[in-house]
Amino acid sequence: MTDTDMIFEQSRCISHEIRNHLSICEIYTQIIRKNLKDEGVDNKSIDNALNCISKSIKIMCNSLLDLKSLNNISPKNCDIKELLAEGIKLSKVYIHDKDIKITSDLECCAKVFIDDNKFLACIVNIIKNAIEAIDKKGEIKVTLEKNKEYAIVKIANNGEPISKEKQKAIFEEGFTTKPTGSGLGLHICATNLKAQNATLKLNKSTKKITEFEIDIPLNKN
Repeated sequence: MTDTDMIFEQSRCISHEIRNHLSICEIYTQIIRKNLKDEGVDNKSIDNALNCISKSIKIMCNSLLDLKSLNNISPKNCDIKELLAEGIKLSKVYIHDKDIKITSDLECCAKVFIDDNKFLACIVNIIKNAIEAIDKKGEIKVTLEKNKEYAIVKIANNGEPISKEKQKAIFEEGFTTKPTGSGLGLHICATNLKAQNATLKLNKSTKKITEFEIDIPLNKN
C-alpha cells in the first residue's frame, strides 16, 4: 500500500468516526425538541438554535463525504434566495461578542441547479471569513442580482483588507491569511463551485470594502 493509499484509507476511517458522533448530536437535538414539545415549552431562540445545529450537522456530514468520494455532488433545483437567507442565518453564530451587522438585498428570485449543502457551506465560509476580518465593529452585506445567464451573489465587508500580494493566491490550496488557518476553506469553495459550473472570485479588497462574487448559471428548465 502506498503512502497516498494509506492517507486515503485513514481519511475514510476518520470521516466515518466523525459522522458517527455528529449523528449523536443530531439525535440529541431531536430529543430536546421532543422534550420541549412534551413540556409545552415554546421558545423561538431555542428553536432557531436547534435548527442551526441540525443544518450545520448536515453540512458537516456532507463535507465529510468528500473524504470518501471524489464525485459526490448532488445538485437539484434550488431557490438561491432561500439558500442565501439560510446561509446568513447560520453564519450569525460566529459573531460572538463583536458588533457586526449583516444586511442583505435579496429582492430578486432565481432558480439554480446546485448542491444546496455545498453552496450553503460556501456562503457560511465566506461570511465567517468576513466576520473574522472585522476587528470589533463593522458591516457585512449580501446581495443577489441576476442577468440573462447567471445569478450573481456578492458578499462584502468593511473589515481588514487583503493585501495585493495575498489576493493572487487566496484560492490556492494551503494558502491562508490567518495565524491558525488551514488554507482549505476558500480553495474547497472555489473547487466545489467550479464542479457545478459556477465561479468564485474576489472582486476587490480595499480599506473600505472587500467583496467576493459567486456567479451561478440560472436553471432555465
